Amino acid sequence: MASPQTQVFPTLRTPSGPVPADAPAWNPQRPSAMPHQRYQPAHARVTLPLTDRSWPSRRLEQAPLWVPVDLRDGNQALSEPMDTERKRRMFDLMVTMGYKEIEVGYPSASRTDFDFVRHLATSGAVPEDVTISVFTAARADLIDRTIASVEGLSRTVVHLYTATAPTWRNVVLGRSRTELHGLILEAATYLMRRAEERSGAGIRFEFSPEVFNLTEPDFVLDVCNSVTELWQASPDRPVIHNLPATVEIATPNVYADQIEYMDRHLARRDGVILSVHPHNDRGTGVACAELAVLAGAQRVEGCLFGNGERTGNVDLVTLALNLYAQGVNPMIDFSDIDAVREVVEHCNRLPVHPRHPYAGDLVHTAFSGTHQDAISKGMDHHVKQAAEQGISPEEAPWAVPYLPIDPGDIGRTYEEVIRINSQSGKGGIAHLLHAHHGLDLPRAMRPDFSRTVQQATDASGQELSHEDLWKLFDTTYIAPAQSGPVTLSSWNTTEIEPGEHRFTCVLNENGQDRSHQGTGNGPLSALAHALGGAGITVDILNYAEHATAVGPGSPAVAYAECRVDGATYWGAGWDTSLLAASVHAVLAAVNRAGQAER
Repeated sequence: MASPQTQVFPTLRTPSGPVPADAPAWNPQRPSAMPHQRYQPAHARVTLPLTDRSWPSRRLEQAPLWVPVDLRDGNQALSEPMDTERKRRMFDLMVTMGYKEIEVGYPSASRTDFDFVRHLATSGAVPEDVTISVFTAARADLIDRTIASVEGLSRTVVHLYTATAPTWRNVVLGRSRTELHGLILEAATYLMRRAEERSGAGIRFEFSPEVFNLTEPDFVLDVCNSVTELWQASPDRPVIHNLPATVEIATPNVYADQIEYMDRHLARRDGVILSVHPHNDRGTGVACAELAVLAGAQRVEGCLFGNGERTGNVDLVTLALNLYAQGVNPMIDFSDIDAVREVVEHCNRLPVHPRHPYAGDLVHTAFSGTHQDAISKGMDHHVKQAAEQGISPEEAPWAVPYLPIDPGDIGRTYEEVIRINSQSGKGGIAHLLHAHHGLDLPRAMRPDFSRTVQQATDASGQELSHEDLWKLFDTTYIAPAQSGPVTLSSWNTTEIEPGEHRFTCVLNENGQDRSHQGTGNGPLSALAHALGGAGITVDILNYAEHATAVGPGSPAVAYAECRVDGATYWGAGWDTSLLAASVHAVLAAVNRAGQAER
C-alpha cells in the first residue's frame, strides 16, 4: 500500500537548523528561522527589584473587589460600540449579579458615553450602594467634561490615567520622567479642585500609570506616592492605585513580583486600594490577576468573559468561579450562567467560545468513553453519599471526576455533561439512557449496545442525542419482538403446580400461525421449552428487569441474554406488565438471531 503524499505548505519553513548541542536525544527539535532575536525578555526591559517575595506561600481565601470595565474598556474594543439600550441592559445585569463598583464609560471620549453617564445620573438606575466609575485622560478639558457627566451621582470614582513606560514616554508623549511626573501632578491637582467644587458629591479618585508593568519601579512608585499625598489618601477616603499589565510581556510571576513590591512600598498603605488591570496578550491574564491578589492586590478590573482590546481584558467570570471551585464565596451571583452569557453576547455582539471555562456550551461535556464512565460512576456515588448523610445532592460536598464544580450550581442541566459520538463509551451511553429514559442496562449488555452506537456514529460522523440513543435502543432490542420472523399471535401462562409453569402460545412463523406449549420452573423457561417445540433452541443466560418510574402503571423493562441455536443475542421488552416485558425480551433476542442468520 502506497503511503499518502506529504502535503506542501509553501508559506511555512520547516525548521532545519542544527539540533542544539545540549538537547537530549529524545528532543530532536531544530531552531526555527523566525527572527526571535528581535524581542527582549522581560528582565531586559524592566528592572525587577523584588528578591525576597512572599506571595508564593499565600492562599486565596476571599474575593477581591471586582470592578467590571465592560462598559468602558470592553466597549471601546468593539467594532460596533454599545448604544444606551445595550449599555443599560449590561449595567442592570451587573447590578443584579452583585457588582458594587462599575466603570461605565469614558464620557469625554464620545457623546454616546457622556449621554449614558447622564442617563444613569438622572434615571434612578444606580442603587445607593453602587459606585459609578468614569475614565479620563490627564487633560483639563477632558477632566471638565468628565466632572460634568457625573453631576447628580452620589458615589463616584473618577479614574485618571497616563501612560508611564519608557517607550510610551519617548515615542508617544515626548516627555522626560520629570516632565511626565509634573504633568500627572498638574492633572491630579486640577481634578481634585474640580471635585472640591462639588462638596458632598462623594467623589473619590483612581490613578492608573498605564503600562505599569513596563515602567521603572522607582519611577512609578514615586509618581503614585506623590499622587497619594496630593489627594490626601486616608482609610475613610482611600485612593485607588490601579496598576495595569496593559500589554502582557512576561510570565505571571513577574507581575506578582511587581505588585508585591508596590504593596510593600506604597506610602499611606492603609489609605490606598491596590488594584490591578491585567490584559491577556500572552493568554495568562487570569493567572496574572490571581497571583497579583496573592501579592497584595485588593481590587481587580476586568470584563465578563474577557472582552477587550487585542486579546482582551482579564476574564471576571473565570476569576470568580475559580475562587468558587476552591470553596471561596465569589461575592457575585453566577447561578444562571446562561442568562449572564446571553446578555453579554447580545450587548457585545460577540459569541462566547464553546470551550470557555465554566460558561461555554461544551465545557461540562464529556465525549470520551473513559471520562463518561468516570463521571457516571462519580455522580452515582455523589447521590449515594448524600443519601447516607441525610442531605440533598445539591447540598452535599462535590467530588465528581472531571467536573470541578457541580454544573447545577451555575444553572446547567446534566444533559450537557455526557454527549455521545464515535469516541464515547458504554458508561456514558448507559448514563444517558438511565437519566432520560429510566433504563438501567445490565453491565453485561452495555458493551453490546456500545458496539451498535459506535457503528451508527462512525457511519454518520454525528453525535447522538439521548432521544437518538433511545430510538436506536428500541430499534435494536425492543422492536424485533414485534417485527421479526417469529411473533406471538397470542399467549398465556399458568402455574399448574408449585414450581411448575405452562406457557401456551400461537406462534406466527413466517406468516403461518402454529400452536405450541411448553413447561418449566418459571414462565420464561416454559417459553423456551415452547420455542424448542417450534425448532428454536433457546437458553436464557442472563435476565434483569426493573420499573422505569415510580407509581402504578409505570412501564417496566426486561433484558434477556439468550443463546439461540448456538449464537448469543440480547433482547429487551417494554410493557406495563413485567411478565409481558420479559416474554418480549426473549422473543426479541430470538428474532435478532433469526435476522442475523438472514
